[in-house]
Amino acid sequence: MTTTSITNSSRAASILSNGWVLIKKIPPIYPIFFVIFITVGILNPNYQTMNGIFNVFLRRASPLAILAIGQMIVLASGGFDLSVGSMITFVVVGSSMLLSNDPQKAYSTIAIMMVAGVVVGLINGLTVSVFRVPSLIVTLGMLLLVKGVVMYWSGGAPKGYFTDNYRWFGRGTIDNVPIFGKFPIALIILLVISVLAWFIFHRTNFGKQILAIGDNVRASQLSGVRVRLVRTTAFVISSVLAVVSGVLIGGYGGISTNVGNGLEFQAVSAAVIGGTLLLGGKGSVPNAIFGAFTLEALFNLLNLLGLPKPYKDAVQGIIIIGAVAYAAFSTRKKR
Repeated sequence: MTTTSITNSSRAASILSNGWVLIKKIPPIYPIFFVIFITVGILNPNYQTMNGIFNVFLRRASPLAILAIGQMIVLASGGFDLSVGSMITFVVVGSSMLLSNDPQKAYSTIAIMMVAGVVVGLINGLTVSVFRVPSLIVTLGMLLLVKGVVMYWSGGAPKGYFTDNYRWFGRGTIDNVPIFGKFPIALIILLVISVLAWFIFHRTNFGKQILAIGDNVRASQLSGVRVRLVRTTAFVISSVLAVVSGVLIGGYGGISTNVGNGLEFQAVSAAVIGGTLLLGGKGSVPNAIFGAFTLEALFNLLNLLGLPKPYKDAVQGIIIIGAVAYAAFSTRKKR
């Protein structure tokens, strides 16, 4: 009997030990998100319904999640992309002007914006990788340049409006979906991009090379990694995803010359909440997405509590400062 009791105790201890090991492997972002989201659901019962979750929360969070994926890739390579907010403004304002209220120009307009995104990404990436200018300086300059182009092009005031087929990407839904009811197109776009990004970043050499460059550029060069090509590609991906995010934001919201202001910092915040190191060498596509979801849920919580916008900015500042401090502490610890 004593032997049986000891055996049972050992099994229970082993199960608890294995369970604790599994729990420790779960990234902190997931429990943090669910705690905040449940709190929001308690304060606003609309978030407890399928319609509230999918057509209100997830549809609104999808553009930021897409933006965070691109930002995560650049951050993991050891860089920054502060130009994405201005790119979103460029897409929203530029699309409204190129459309000229003509639905037949919707797809050609989006194609033009994609080309513009590739060009901006190439300029950022080549300037950083070939001329070795810090990405913070390059993309900050690009932020101002793109914003200046938008203001000159539009005369400081947006013109035109978005046609229904353009808005479909941000506002459209697939109706009568079993269980879900209405399923937003924006969320479908996010899911497709997430799967592609996950495969590229986590299952190909490109993702491994990104992390290797972020961890140690010199060692990557000596091991045969084409650092310039990989870094430039990372900036192109970030800029193109900013264009996609801009199309969704424009389709869901309205036209404004300030629509992209601050989104670059939200993207950085979302990525670092998801565990991406600001000094490079670490990143995850699913974690970056849930970082964006967590940030969106946190903003909703602040709104429900009646706190003004400065609190929103302060939270992002605390997140970024904390991420930098953690990265510096981790680097010092390794040494």
